[in-house]
Amino acid sequence: MSRGRFIAFEGGEGAGKSTQIARLAEALRARGEGVVVTREPGGTPGAEEIRALFVRGETARWTVETDVLLVCAARADHVARLIRPALEAGSTVLCDRFIHSTLAYQGHGKGVAMAQLLALHAFATGDLWPDLVLWLDLPVELGLSRSTKRAAAQEADLPQEQRFEALGLAYHEKVRAGFASLAAEDGRIVRIDATQDIDGVAAAIAAAVLR
Repeated sequence: MSRGRFIAFEGGEGAGKSTQIARLAEALRARGEGVVVTREPGGTPGAEEIRALFVRGETARWTVETDVLLVCAARADHVARLIRPALEAGSTVLCDRFIHSTLAYQGHGKGVAMAQLLALHAFATGDLWPDLVLWLDLPVELGLSRSTKRAAAQEADLPQEQRFEALGLAYHEKVRAGFASLAAEDGRIVRIDATQDIDGVAAAIAAAVLR
């Protein structure tokens, strides 16, 4: 059996990744592909427990070094228990965030050395990288506005995963610039204009996946 495809969705807050992953999964399944949809941090029971530590609470809850180690620990479990077995079984894996989020958020956004992040990623995952990265790009202010509205629409008793949104505009501008820099260096990354309507974004994604 041939190895499955690994497609990661990346982007800033409010880019619409979850919606577009669901759209692509439906389209691929309609073509007869086995599809596994997952997310980071998370995707396995252990990684979801780490996610709760990572995305909830005050912005200064952890040092940036702790943030990096938390996300790498979650990723190690995620890859070992879900992503790699799914790929070996021939499934297409669609993942909401992966290594490029770490490089953009903790590297470009927080100043952690790229060499350190890449070494930790290699150790945690056996140096697993996506075959294709779909970067859903939109202006930071628009994305944060969308994310805030989404959080407000949640039920009051649900925990708010807003720790990174709360870091402010200047930080998220660094993250967006980081994604742009990564895209200029990495041929696996395809920029998708996420200011389009949902159907327009889905069409651009479908075209990139078919290529």
